Amino acid sequence: MATDIQHARSRSTGSVVGPWRAMGLRIEGQWAWYRRYWRANLYSSGLQPVLFLGAMGLGFGSQVKDGSIGSIGPGVSYLQYIAPALLVSGIISTAVNESGHPILSGFKWKQDYHAVSASPITPQQLFGAQLLWIVIRLALSAVIYGIAAALLGAWKGPGVLLALPVAVFVGAACAAPVMAFAATTRGEGHAFVALNRFAVLPMTLFAGTFFPVDRLPAVIQPLVWISPIWHGNELARGVALGGMSALPALGHALFLFALLAGGVLIGRRQFHRRLVI
Repeated sequence: MATDIQHARSRSTGSVVGPWRAMGLRIEGQWAWYRRYWRANLYSSGLQPVLFLGAMGLGFGSQVKDGSIGSIGPGVSYLQYIAPALLVSGIISTAVNESGHPILSGFKWKQDYHAVSASPITPQQLFGAQLLWIVIRLALSAVIYGIAAALLGAWKGPGVLLALPVAVFVGAACAAPVMAFAATTRGEGHAFVALNRFAVLPMTLFAGTFFPVDRLPAVIQPLVWISPIWHGNELARGVALGGMSALPALGHALFLFALLAGGVLIGRRQFHRRLVI
Protein backbone atom coordinates (compact mmCIF):
# COMPACT_ATOMS: atom_id res chain seq x y z
CA MET A 1 0.00 0.00 0.00
CA ALA A 2 2.80 2.38 0.92
CA THR A 3 4.47 1.60 -2.40
CA ASP A 4 1.26 2.38 -4.30
CA ILE A 5 0.81 5.71 -2.52
CA GLN A 6 4.43 6.63 -3.17
CA HIS A 7 4.03 5.69 -6.84
CA ALA A 8 0.84 7.74 -7.16
CA ARG A 9 2.55 10.75 -5.57
CA SER A 10 5.47 10.41 -7.95
CA ARG A 11 3.06 10.58 -10.94
CA SER A 12 0.98 13.47 -9.64
CA THR A 13 2.06 16.82 -11.06
CA GLY A 14 -0.66 18.97 -9.48
CA SER A 15 -1.05 20.77 -12.81
CA VAL A 16 -3.92 20.92 -15.31
CA VAL A 17 -3.54 18.51 -18.21
CA GLY A 18 -3.67 19.77 -21.78
CA PRO A 19 -7.08 20.12 -23.45
CA TRP A 20 -6.58 17.28 -25.93
CA ARG A 21 -5.24 14.96 -23.23
CA ALA A 22 -8.18 15.85 -20.98
CA MET A 23 -10.70 15.19 -23.73
CA GLY A 24 -8.97 11.90 -24.55
CA LEU A 25 -9.23 10.74 -20.95
CA ARG A 26 -12.91 11.62 -20.71
CA ILE A 27 -13.75 10.03 -24.06
CA GLU A 28 -11.89 6.89 -23.02
CA GLY A 29 -14.12 6.66 -19.97
CA GLN A 30 -17.27 7.25 -22.01
CA TRP A 31 -16.21 4.62 -24.55
CA ALA A 32 -15.65 2.06 -21.78
CA TRP A 33 -19.26 2.67 -20.67
CA TYR A 34 -20.67 2.69 -24.21
CA ARG A 35 -19.15 -0.68 -25.11
CA ARG A 36 -21.36 -2.27 -22.47
CA TYR A 37 -24.61 -0.47 -23.30
CA TRP A 38 -24.46 0.29 -27.07
CA ARG A 39 -27.26 -2.17 -27.82
CA ALA A 40 -29.70 -0.11 -25.73
CA ASN A 41 -28.94 2.95 -27.88
CA LEU A 42 -28.89 1.24 -31.26
CA TYR A 43 -32.62 1.54 -31.94
CA SER A 44 -33.10 5.22 -31.06
CA SER A 45 -29.88 6.51 -32.61
CA GLY A 46 -29.53 4.25 -35.63
CA LEU A 47 -32.49 2.09 -36.54
CA GLN A 48 -35.40 4.42 -35.75
CA PRO A 49 -34.52 7.00 -38.47
CA VAL A 50 -34.05 4.16 -40.96
CA LEU A 51 -37.47 2.69 -40.19
CA PHE A 52 -38.97 6.17 -40.50
CA LEU A 53 -37.25 6.59 -43.88
CA GLY A 54 -38.71 3.31 -45.08
CA ALA A 55 -42.21 4.19 -43.91
CA MET A 56 -42.26 7.71 -45.33
CA GLY A 57 -39.94 7.33 -48.31
CA LEU A 58 -41.10 3.98 -49.64
CA GLY A 59 -44.63 3.89 -48.21
CA PHE A 60 -45.96 7.42 -48.44
CA GLY A 61 -43.44 8.29 -51.18
CA SER A 62 -45.00 5.75 -53.53
CA GLN A 63 -47.94 8.17 -53.87
CA VAL A 64 -45.74 11.14 -54.85
CA LYS A 65 -44.72 11.65 -58.46
CA ASP A 66 -40.99 11.94 -59.21
CA GLY A 67 -39.76 15.48 -59.85
CA SER A 68 -42.95 17.11 -58.53
CA ILE A 69 -41.45 18.46 -55.31
CA GLY A 70 -40.74 22.17 -55.11
CA SER A 71 -37.63 23.42 -56.87
CA ILE A 72 -35.99 19.99 -57.03
CA GLY A 73 -35.45 19.02 -60.61
CA PRO A 74 -36.89 16.01 -62.44
CA GLY A 75 -35.60 12.55 -61.75
CA VAL A 76 -35.64 12.94 -57.95
CA SER A 77 -37.92 10.56 -56.07
CA TYR A 78 -39.63 11.45 -52.82
CA LEU A 79 -37.40 8.91 -51.07
CA GLN A 80 -34.31 10.72 -52.32
CA TYR A 81 -35.88 14.07 -51.41
CA ILE A 82 -36.51 13.27 -47.75
CA ALA A 83 -33.46 11.04 -47.12
CA PRO A 84 -31.00 13.93 -46.39
CA ALA A 85 -33.59 15.76 -44.28
CA LEU A 86 -34.45 12.67 -42.23
CA LEU A 87 -30.72 12.20 -41.67
CA VAL A 88 -30.52 15.74 -40.27
CA SER A 89 -33.65 15.48 -38.13
CA GLY A 90 -32.56 12.09 -36.76
CA ILE A 91 -29.12 13.42 -35.87
CA ILE A 92 -30.63 16.50 -34.20
CA SER A 93 -33.02 14.34 -32.18
CA THR A 94 -30.10 12.20 -31.00
CA ALA A 95 -28.02 15.30 -30.23
CA VAL A 96 -30.76 16.88 -28.12
CA ASN A 97 -31.40 13.64 -26.24
CA GLU A 98 -27.70 13.11 -25.52
CA SER A 99 -27.30 16.73 -24.42
CA GLY A 100 -30.23 16.81 -22.00
CA HIS A 101 -30.76 14.21 -19.32
CA PRO A 102 -27.27 12.64 -19.58
CA ILE A 103 -25.65 16.03 -18.92
CA LEU A 104 -28.03 16.79 -16.05
CA SER A 105 -27.32 13.34 -14.66
CA GLY A 106 -23.60 14.11 -14.57
CA PHE A 107 -24.36 17.05 -12.26
CA LYS A 108 -27.34 15.79 -10.28
CA TRP A 109 -27.71 12.00 -10.14
CA LYS A 110 -24.48 10.26 -11.15
CA GLN A 111 -22.45 13.33 -10.10
CA ASP A 112 -19.44 12.04 -11.99
CA TYR A 113 -18.80 15.59 -13.25
CA HIS A 114 -17.95 16.61 -9.70
CA ALA A 115 -15.50 13.73 -9.47
CA VAL A 116 -13.90 14.72 -12.79
CA SER A 117 -13.66 18.37 -11.76
CA ALA A 118 -11.69 17.27 -8.67
CA SER A 119 -9.05 15.87 -11.03
CA PRO A 120 -6.61 17.94 -13.14
CA ILE A 121 -9.37 18.19 -15.82
CA THR A 122 -11.03 21.61 -15.77
CA PRO A 123 -14.80 22.14 -16.19
CA GLN A 124 -14.17 23.81 -19.54
CA GLN A 125 -12.18 20.79 -20.72
CA LEU A 126 -14.94 18.51 -19.42
CA PHE A 127 -17.49 20.44 -21.50
CA GLY A 128 -15.33 20.12 -24.61
CA ALA A 129 -14.78 16.41 -24.04
CA GLN A 130 -18.48 15.76 -23.50
CA LEU A 131 -19.38 17.67 -26.68
CA LEU A 132 -16.74 15.77 -28.65
CA TRP A 133 -18.08 12.47 -27.34
CA ILE A 134 -21.57 13.45 -28.51
CA VAL A 135 -20.12 14.31 -31.94
CA ILE A 136 -18.56 10.84 -32.11
CA ARG A 137 -21.92 9.29 -31.24
CA LEU A 138 -23.59 11.39 -33.93
CA ALA A 139 -21.01 10.32 -36.50
CA LEU A 140 -21.66 6.65 -35.72
CA SER A 141 -25.41 7.20 -36.10
CA ALA A 142 -24.90 9.05 -39.39
CA VAL A 143 -22.79 6.23 -40.82
CA ILE A 144 -25.39 3.61 -39.82
CA TYR A 145 -28.15 5.67 -41.40
CA GLY A 146 -26.07 6.35 -44.53
CA ILE A 147 -25.40 2.66 -45.14
CA ALA A 148 -29.01 1.64 -44.52
CA ALA A 149 -30.34 4.44 -46.74
CA ALA A 150 -27.97 3.36 -49.50
CA LEU A 151 -29.39 -0.15 -49.34
CA LEU A 152 -32.87 1.37 -49.78
CA GLY A 153 -31.69 3.35 -52.82
CA ALA A 154 -32.23 6.70 -51.09
CA TRP A 155 -29.04 8.42 -52.29
CA LYS A 156 -28.87 10.00 -55.71
CA GLY A 157 -25.11 10.34 -55.96
CA PRO A 158 -21.80 10.70 -54.10
CA GLY A 159 -23.04 13.90 -52.45
CA VAL A 160 -24.09 11.75 -49.51
CA LEU A 161 -20.42 11.70 -48.50
CA LEU A 162 -20.80 15.41 -47.75
CA ALA A 163 -24.31 15.11 -46.33
CA LEU A 164 -23.07 12.92 -43.47
CA PRO A 165 -20.57 15.45 -42.02
CA VAL A 166 -23.08 18.23 -42.63
CA ALA A 167 -25.62 16.39 -40.49
CA VAL A 168 -23.05 15.82 -37.73
CA PHE A 169 -22.16 19.53 -37.83
CA VAL A 170 -25.84 20.47 -37.47
CA GLY A 171 -26.15 18.04 -34.56
CA ALA A 172 -23.16 19.60 -32.80
CA ALA A 173 -24.63 23.06 -33.35
CA CYS A 174 -27.79 21.93 -31.54
CA ALA A 175 -26.03 19.89 -28.85
CA ALA A 176 -23.83 22.73 -27.54
CA PRO A 177 -26.65 25.12 -26.48
CA VAL A 178 -28.70 22.24 -25.04
CA MET A 179 -25.68 21.21 -22.96
CA ALA A 180 -25.40 24.79 -21.73
CA PHE A 181 -29.09 24.74 -20.81
CA ALA A 182 -28.71 21.37 -19.05
CA ALA A 183 -25.89 22.80 -16.93
CA THR A 184 -28.33 25.42 -15.57
CA THR A 185 -31.16 22.95 -14.88
CA ARG A 186 -31.80 22.17 -11.22
CA GLY A 187 -35.06 20.21 -11.43
CA GLU A 188 -35.84 16.71 -12.62
CA GLY A 189 -35.35 17.44 -16.30
CA HIS A 190 -38.98 17.93 -17.33
CA ALA A 191 -37.84 20.88 -19.45
CA PHE A 192 -36.15 18.47 -21.86
CA VAL A 193 -39.48 16.74 -22.52
CA ALA A 194 -40.99 20.13 -23.35
CA LEU A 195 -37.99 20.93 -25.54
CA ASN A 196 -38.57 17.81 -27.61
CA ARG A 197 -42.33 18.22 -27.72
CA PHE A 198 -42.58 21.93 -28.47
CA ALA A 199 -39.35 22.63 -30.35
CA VAL A 200 -37.73 19.57 -31.95
CA LEU A 201 -40.95 17.87 -33.09
CA PRO A 202 -42.53 21.00 -34.68
CA MET A 203 -39.23 21.83 -36.37
CA THR A 204 -39.08 18.32 -37.81
CA LEU A 205 -42.62 18.56 -39.16
CA PHE A 206 -42.58 22.10 -40.56
CA ALA A 207 -38.93 22.97 -41.34
CA GLY A 208 -38.81 21.47 -44.81
CA THR A 209 -38.24 17.85 -43.90
CA PHE A 210 -41.25 16.39 -45.72
CA PHE A 211 -42.29 19.25 -48.03
CA PRO A 212 -40.86 22.62 -49.18
CA VAL A 213 -41.41 25.46 -46.75
CA ASP A 214 -42.89 27.67 -49.49
CA ARG A 215 -46.03 25.53 -49.18
CA LEU A 216 -46.56 26.96 -45.68
CA PRO A 217 -48.52 30.18 -45.04
CA ALA A 218 -46.32 33.26 -45.50
CA VAL A 219 -46.80 34.33 -41.88
CA ILE A 220 -45.20 31.09 -40.60
CA GLN A 221 -42.21 30.99 -42.92
CA PRO A 222 -40.05 33.49 -40.91
CA LEU A 223 -40.30 31.12 -37.94
CA VAL A 224 -38.92 28.35 -40.10
CA TRP A 225 -35.95 30.46 -41.16
CA ILE A 226 -34.63 30.61 -37.58
CA SER A 227 -34.90 26.85 -37.19
CA PRO A 228 -31.56 24.95 -37.21
CA ILE A 229 -33.30 21.97 -38.80
CA TRP A 230 -34.29 24.08 -41.83
CA HIS A 231 -30.72 25.31 -42.30
CA GLY A 232 -29.44 21.76 -41.90
CA ASN A 233 -32.04 20.38 -44.31
CA GLU A 234 -31.13 22.93 -46.96
CA LEU A 235 -27.40 22.22 -46.62
CA ALA A 236 -27.71 18.43 -46.57
CA ARG A 237 -30.22 18.40 -49.43
CA GLY A 238 -28.05 20.81 -51.40
CA VAL A 239 -24.93 18.63 -51.22
CA ALA A 240 -26.83 15.35 -51.66
CA LEU A 241 -29.00 16.41 -54.61
CA GLY A 242 -27.02 19.38 -55.94
CA GLY A 243 -28.37 22.69 -57.18
CA MET A 244 -27.43 24.88 -54.20
CA SER A 245 -25.62 28.16 -54.84
CA ALA A 246 -22.56 29.15 -52.82
CA LEU A 247 -24.11 32.21 -51.14
CA PRO A 248 -27.13 30.44 -49.60
CA ALA A 249 -24.88 27.59 -48.50
CA LEU A 250 -22.58 30.08 -46.79
CA GLY A 251 -25.54 31.70 -45.03
CA HIS A 252 -26.80 28.37 -43.70
CA ALA A 253 -23.30 27.39 -42.54
CA LEU A 254 -22.75 30.73 -40.78
CA PHE A 255 -26.07 30.46 -38.93
CA LEU A 256 -25.18 26.99 -37.65
CA PHE A 257 -21.62 28.01 -36.78
CA ALA A 258 -22.93 30.96 -34.76
CA LEU A 259 -25.27 28.60 -32.91
CA LEU A 260 -22.39 26.23 -32.18
CA ALA A 261 -20.00 28.99 -31.09
CA GLY A 262 -22.60 30.59 -28.83
CA GLY A 263 -23.44 27.24 -27.26
CA VAL A 264 -19.77 26.45 -26.61
CA LEU A 265 -19.07 29.84 -25.01
CA ILE A 266 -22.12 29.73 -22.75
CA GLY A 267 -21.73 26.04 -21.98
CA ARG A 268 -18.10 26.38 -20.87
CA ARG A 269 -19.09 29.21 -18.55
CA GLN A 270 -22.06 27.33 -17.10
CA PHE A 271 -19.95 24.21 -16.45
CA HIS A 272 -17.42 26.37 -14.62
CA ARG A 273 -20.10 28.07 -12.51
CA ARG A 274 -21.69 24.78 -11.49
CA LEU A 275 -18.53 22.80 -10.76
CA VAL A 276 -16.21 25.39 -9.23
CA ILE A 277 -17.15 26.34 -5.68
